[in-house]
Amino acid sequence: MQMTIRKLWLATFVPVLAATAPAATWSNIVLYPVPTSQSDPVGIAAGPDGALWFTESLAGKIGSITTGGAIAEYPVPTGDGGLQGITAGPDGALWFTESSGDNIGRITTTGVITEYAVPTASSEPYGIAAGPDGALWFTELFGNNIGRITTTGAITEYPVPTANSGLYGITAGPDGALWFVESFAGKIGCITTAGVITEYPIPMAGSEPFAIAWGPDGALWFTDLANDIGRITPGGAVTEYPIPTAGSQPFGITHGPDGALWFTEYQRGKIGRITTAGLITEYPAPTAHNFPWGIAAGPDGALWFAESAGNNIARAPACGLGLSASFANGTVTINFSLGTSTPATWFGNLLTSTGGETHLWLKSIPAVVPPDSFTVALGPGFPNLGDVTIVSGLETAPGEGLCYETAGVNTTQ
Repeated sequence: MQMTIRKLWLATFVPVLAATAPAATWSNIVLYPVPTSQSDPVGIAAGPDGALWFTESLAGKIGSITTGGAIAEYPVPTGDGGLQGITAGPDGALWFTESSGDNIGRITTTGVITEYAVPTASSEPYGIAAGPDGALWFTELFGNNIGRITTTGAITEYPVPTANSGLYGITAGPDGALWFVESFAGKIGCITTAGVITEYPIPMAGSEPFAIAWGPDGALWFTDLANDIGRITPGGAVTEYPIPTAGSQPFGITHGPDGALWFTEYQRGKIGRITTAGLITEYPAPTAHNFPWGIAAGPDGALWFAESAGNNIARAPACGLGLSASFANGTVTINFSLGTSTPATWFGNLLTSTGGETHLWLKSIPAVVPPDSFTVALGPGFPNLGDVTIVSGLETAPGEGLCYETAGVNTTQ
């Protein structure tokens, strides 16, 4: 991305920050309360009807929400089924798991529900994904099997070689296989559509992978309860990236509309963004103790996630700056990994410790997918202003803020 620095008056969205504010982030997250109280929404997926569909673990319901925020709920016949994962199927319906009920469920976009019993008792099916073979594939947390169910309800189970492996998330991979996590064993597994399983140990001791998604770089990305985001190639090479906030307990992960990966931080009430180069940015949700769980990309170019304790479905814009800054040799260097799923207005400001403010640039940009990494230099000859704060953000044309980030720099020479 080429850009020219110009000093412009910023008459639209300007975040109100102290002049020497520490690094901060903000995202325009909108909350939609689920009508049933204490429903515990957990899994979420985009449906074929343009809505987002989610599971209500404690209420025993499947919910749908339009991109405009209208919510509908459908009770599942097995009311205490402990609903968990959900995915769009190849048949135009949504498929979901009932961990307590030991069922795989199917719901049409008009709300008609069918349940299919898993052959292994007390198996606790958890994650579910559509496979490249026209079937649905699911994990059995305590059954220690990978299951396959056809759209007519025929189930086949494949035992995982490692006993008591703790199977949670599953996703279709770029290689035509299904990839899943073994949380108790610290491994990532792969199963072909013929049922052949391969396991890859995660090198980091104490790893507990939880959810997994296919990334835009042809690798698989997973959340690790040991406070990392992991990446595994189809050949089994693993890299892990520590999350800046300690004890975040990352849960859900998805391929974002901006070409980055997005994840939820269950314990810290944040959503995170990681580029394929491993750069992580975290955005706090509006309410504390909301316990965000599943996350999915919506058809509107935004991220949608379930707040289990907050009892909300939330929407966040798919945008991030990947901002950092440094000072040396009379030059302030600002690094970006900017991405946005929609056209936006991009601004940059400089705040000084004495309360001064300089508007560096304001320009319209198209959607930036995948994120673009580049550097902006202010200098040489940058004045000695002591502590300064770089503020950069994205907004929509009418002036609604999408997201912003800040970085502090000491310019003392």
